[in-house]
Amino acid sequence: MIFARAAAAARESGLAPAMTRAFTSVKLPDLPYHPGALEPYISGAIMELHHGKHHAAYVANFNKAMEQQLEAEHKNDVAKIIALQSAIKFNGGGHVNHDIFWTNLIPHKDYEPPSGELKTLIEAQWKSLDNFQSVFSAQTAAVQGSGWGWLGYNKASGKLEIQTLSNQDPLSVTGLVPLLGIDVWEHAYYLQYKNVRPDYLKAIWNVVNWKNVGERLEAAKK
Repeated sequence: MIFARAAAAARESGLAPAMTRAFTSVKLPDLPYHPGALEPYISGAIMELHHGKHHAAYVANFNKAMEQQLEAEHKNDVAKIIALQSAIKFNGGGHVNHDIFWTNLIPHKDYEPPSGELKTLIEAQWKSLDNFQSVFSAQTAAVQGSGWGWLGYNKASGKLEIQTLSNQDPLSVTGLVPLLGIDVWEHAYYLQYKNVRPDYLKAIWNVVNWKNVGERLEAAKK
């Protein structure tokens, strides 16, 4: 207590700098492939807008909100901190979700079906990959408004789960580890598939990077 009072007095007198929590801004990741590499299933025009405009906006707005929060913390402005949480969750979730999404996709020429333990778990729970994809697509197509469909790993049960979430809520809020995320915001498909979300969901399975999904499962089990 004595030290805290002395430190506060030193800061107020200008003899010591105010201590603030450090924040390292997040950055827009590069796409792991050319924007047109997922055609004809996802057009290059969509990928350019989706990555270069939408994801970039989430990154910029998250960094801005975090900087504002640090300033509010320095001023002990609790009301401001609370007010910023929705922007932090939305834009931070948008960044985290898309960071996974880009790596979950791969050009069709490099496509390989699930293998190893991932294949075993999928077949144990859904009988076949085709059946899993049908169930996943049906649940994800039913998302009202904007959101995501996810395949996650439940560490407690050791099983896979399909989960849908609204807006940019990250799967981590459910306690599941994200393995595969499919973006069903209209910006992810409207230029090519208009308002027919099921057609987009049918097409995207041709460019899912199952190797990446399997690596995420392996990491989640450690």
